[in-house]
Amino acid sequence: MHGLINKSIQLFLCDSFGTAVWQDIAQASGVAQRLGPDGFEPMQLYDDALTEAVLAAAVSVLRRPRDCLLEDLGTFLISNERLEPLRRLLRFGGVSFTDFLYSLDDLQGRSRLAVPDLALPDLTVDDVGTGRFTLSCRGSLPGFGHVMVGILRTLADDYGALAVLEHRGGGDAGTDELITIEVHDPAFHAGRRFDLAAEAQ
Repeated sequence: MHGLINKSIQLFLCDSFGTAVWQDIAQASGVAQRLGPDGFEPMQLYDDALTEAVLAAAVSVLRRPRDCLLEDLGTFLISNERLEPLRRLLRFGGVSFTDFLYSLDDLQGRSRLAVPDLALPDLTVDDVGTGRFTLSCRGSLPGFGHVMVGILRTLADDYGALAVLEHRGGGDAGTDELITIEVHDPAFHAGRRFDLAAEAQ
């Protein structure tokens, strides 16, 4: 698993539940022993088993369902200011939420332009008519579809769209996870400001 993904999980756990909780999770998962107090490095590659160990430890320490944690992670990835580059990468997919959904098939290619060795899950979007879509997601992290639900819900609000999303299961033994998306109003309210050119600091 790419270090950017692992570091994002670490940031999510630290920011959402506190550094002390992260330290408990790092200890229980073996991260503290293997990587030291700073945890993951963003540009390193790690065994997928270590990512799974962190998620399992987080579920145990926090006593929260894995699916809920992963969806909250997706929300964090878009809403946290420190991860604004990810939001920008996704928002370049279109001027509306519907346009963005159509662009998800190309997300893997766009992400590799920014980080060549970042292996995101395979995403396939099907338009089933009248503002309804299905998203198929297959990747090395079981439950990534729940991360996508959090990302998509937050981006729908970011665009100002009224959308209903539901994770329909899957993801076991290499099967696709399925997400249904219903866009009731792509311009329901004023979205969050987004400029193609990043603002000067």
